[in-house]
Amino acid sequence: MSINDLDDYPWDKVVPFAERARQHPEGICDLSIGSPTDPTPAIIREALIEATDAHAYPTAAGSVEVRAAIRGWYERRRGVSGLTDANVIPTIGSKELVALLPLLLGLGEGDIVVHPRAAYPTYDVGARVADAKPVAADDPAEWPEGTKLVWINSPGNPDGRVWSAEELRAAVVRAREIGAIIASDECYAELGWDAPWDAERIPSILDPRVAGDSLDGLLSVYSLSKQSNLAGYRAAFVAGDAAIVSQLLKNRKHLGLMPPAPVQHAMTVALGDDEHVDRQREIYHARREALKPAVEAAGFRVDGSEAGLYLWITEGRGAWESMGRLAELGILAGPGVFYGDHYPNHVRLSLTASDERIHDAAERLRGAIV
Repeated sequence: MSINDLDDYPWDKVVPFAERARQHPEGICDLSIGSPTDPTPAIIREALIEATDAHAYPTAAGSVEVRAAIRGWYERRRGVSGLTDANVIPTIGSKELVALLPLLLGLGEGDIVVHPRAAYPTYDVGARVADAKPVAADDPAEWPEGTKLVWINSPGNPDGRVWSAEELRAAVVRAREIGAIIASDECYAELGWDAPWDAERIPSILDPRVAGDSLDGLLSVYSLSKQSNLAGYRAAFVAGDAAIVSQLLKNRKHLGLMPPAPVQHAMTVALGDDEHVDRQREIYHARREALKPAVEAAGFRVDGSEAGLYLWITEGRGAWESMGRLAELGILAGPGVFYGDHYPNHVRLSLTASDERIHDAAERLRGAIV
């Protein structure tokens, strides 16, 4: 298929619910899309300003400084040591990489791309644009022979699922059995809430407990959009198997896929400063603590959601019905049907709204106790 064969952008279907929510006397609480509302830390904004004399073309491979910062971050925050410059490249946000990865890997007609059952829709889009076949499957035993690429999302969007090191290890074993590459989307890894992830590091696919002594066939994808409020910067990176990274780099050079030089400098500073990440995590934790009990009191069940930026909820009725009920309260959610065909009765609430809007939503939900 071509890119022109894609369906209309699904979020257009939410517009009527947004209009209804805006009619609430106290305004809309938009908990639908996970776009950060908190300020970008000053240390990062200052770094961007410092680098605005960007008269030369940046490199697709990334500056020496940003690659060193990525490697240092993996060792310090993810427990992954021994990476070299050949293992890492910055990307223009993570969505472009997710959408283009099957194409950049040379996948095509007849190739299978596996993604989670509750899935960020761009995994499916990327497979279709490359004319590959998307397959939704969580259990590695169900990954079919002939699979070329497997997407894992841990912590998951929308469901907040975390894969343990043991589960990831089993996934790696299975992928290597069938000759598939695993790409692990890990961009919420700093946001663990329920035990054991409130105290333990969420494992990466590159963790030595998972990968063993080889990164063959493994890619870790990460974004600074959430942990550093850099969604507008389009700041992300990929790390893993040096041979695959080399292939991606070659093809990205041909396509001109290179993060702007000022953004690379800002990434370098952001990756070297843990303090702002810890502060942002506490902000999201407080919002979750305010919203989750109110959601449950209003008759919704929270499924999964052990980590990440969302509450994955259901009241046992169709998603569009729940969207309507919430819109009457002035609350805009994301319908579960946007994340695959397997969860028609779920909706997703984001924790990225402001403290004020989160607390307003909680008050409205408590007032609607069933």
